[in-house]
Amino acid sequence: CCGAALLLAQPLPHPHTGSFTQIVREVQPKVVKIYGAGGYVGITDYCSGVLISADGLILTVYSPTLDTENLRVHLYDGTRHDCELVAAEPLLDVALLRIRDGEKKFRDLPLHHFDLDRPTPKVQVGDWVLAFSNCFQIATREEPLSVQRSVIAAITPLAARRGVHELPYQGTVYILDGITNNPGSHGGAVVNRRGELIGLIGKEVRNTLTETWVNYAIPIEALKEFVAKARSGNYKPLERKKPIVEDRGGFTGIVLVPTILDRTPPYIDEVLPGSPAEKAGLRPDDLIVMVRLPARDGSGTYEEH
Repeated sequence: CCGAALLLAQPLPHPHTGSFTQIVREVQPKVVKIYGAGGYVGITDYCSGVLISADGLILTVYSPTLDTENLRVHLYDGTRHDCELVAAEPLLDVALLRIRDGEKKFRDLPLHHFDLDRPTPKVQVGDWVLAFSNCFQIATREEPLSVQRSVIAAITPLAARRGVHELPYQGTVYILDGITNNPGSHGGAVVNRRGELIGLIGKEVRNTLTETWVNYAIPIEALKEFVAKARSGNYKPLERKKPIVEDRGGFTGIVLVPTILDRTPPYIDEVLPGSPAEKAGLRPDDLIVMVRLPARDGSGTYEEH
């Protein structure tokens, strides 16, 4: 009697779901480790990504890690490949990469990947999900990625920031009850109990309303249009709000990369047309390493900062 009661109390398995072990085996080969720029305090030089084609297209979250010509990716089998940035959209926080010569490399042995042409699975609050990522660089070559079980706690617009700047992406996200958004996790896969891709793990950000860290994923449905246009070579970046620059006598025309950490490196994000910076030959992505200012004592000499 008691045994029967205990048996009935157990949750019934969903008819279309497999065991977590089976899902992990199927998903691990579809998630990759990405290595690129970074290495500063708080800015990792590694992140995660998901394969979305048999010849090596990779979808990931847009970040400073991708800002290099030496991007490389490690696949599930431990092989290492050079890759290149196909398209990026900071306002969506997403980027598409391609493994170089992937059509030739994987012609005879196509890569396991998520098929974004399939209908997006329905998602609702309370769904169990699994998150796959290279958080804390737990994996390098053939080591498997970390797997975290979580629940979708809310589906809501994102209101978050990095440092003092609000996050550009303001769309709907899946709020997760697990600690999924760690260094290196951004770009990782969030799948449902059938192993279907439903979202990408986002960056480490704080909620602007509660000042708490947010664990979230960007719904894959919101990124499908970007992927389709980027694959065909027809993607045009979304219009960004132009920065308001006030000339107070020291106008240079330099717009720095937004502060996402207490000590974000002073990379140039934009050089305004016709400004002194443009005339001096400064360009986006340049790193400012020294500033010379007139000495305060009026001696005509300069101070270096």
